[in-house]
Amino acid sequence: MKLGYVPFDKSVYGSSMTLEYAYDDWAIAQLAESIGNKEVAAKFNERAHNWKNLFNNNTGFVGAKNSDGSWKAPFDPLHTANEGFIEGNSWNYSLYVPHDVPALIQRMGGNERFSQYLDTLFTMYLPDKYFAETEDVTREGLIGCYVHGNEPSHHVPYLYNWASKPWKTQERIHQIKNSMYLNKPDGLCGNDDCGQMSAWYVFSSLGFYPVAPASGQYAIGSPSVKEATLQLPNNKELVVKVENYDEKNIYVQHVEINGKPVRDYTLLHRDLIKGGELLFKMGRKPMKKRFK
Repeated sequence: MKLGYVPFDKSVYGSSMTLEYAYDDWAIAQLAESIGNKEVAAKFNERAHNWKNLFNNNTGFVGAKNSDGSWKAPFDPLHTANEGFIEGNSWNYSLYVPHDVPALIQRMGGNERFSQYLDTLFTMYLPDKYFAETEDVTREGLIGCYVHGNEPSHHVPYLYNWASKPWKTQERIHQIKNSMYLNKPDGLCGNDDCGQMSAWYVFSSLGFYPVAPASGQYAIGSPSVKEATLQLPNNKELVVKVENYDEKNIYVQHVEINGKPVRDYTLLHRDLIKGGELLFKMGRKPMKKRFK
């Protein structure tokens, strides 16, 4: 609390803990605001910025700091062991700011550089030596350097939405679904802690995902079902319908909720929980502007 981060010399997972605590604190602030407790909300909103204490502007990555404020050296953002992170590396964990993606993008140099970072994450090759000492990361759960086999990175493919490249989110989601979820006994690419590996697939198949659950918002992705019905409280139903459903029609052209067009790439929980119909219209060409 005093330092604003968990120091590496006190915990080898200190960087992961700091990032996750920052999100947790933000979630507490949202709850406090919802009940009108401004004092608690202000306190925890301030703590939600603690991720910035470990973002190294010189390297462009979240790093690890010791109690005296010095950066851990040497530092390798590719390595998954003894660098401050659990179930991933700095390349993945540097993206763990689900509650303030715009600030993260700004810190990383803007939309274009952020998008390039994501592209590189998904396309680079991660040699075995970088996860040989970590049982939580395996080749089967990797796409490039992106770790889907463990849960902390599951929001990452949706971050293209914030960088004004939603079609790349749609491409990555289908790439993940087609390669990480297979119809065979060992078809899951990693562990299924708390059912999250499966939950990612269910949400993503429906076409939306809670990047920051306490926000009450869902990022729009790309559905892979023709129709699905969700049973909601009070005997309500939400029917997800997908027009032009086809395995090649992965790009979202239009979205509407109960007949009202959605103009950006966000759905609100308060709208979905009312029930009704969520309609996706799909196509084979990416939409590189706002929905029709």
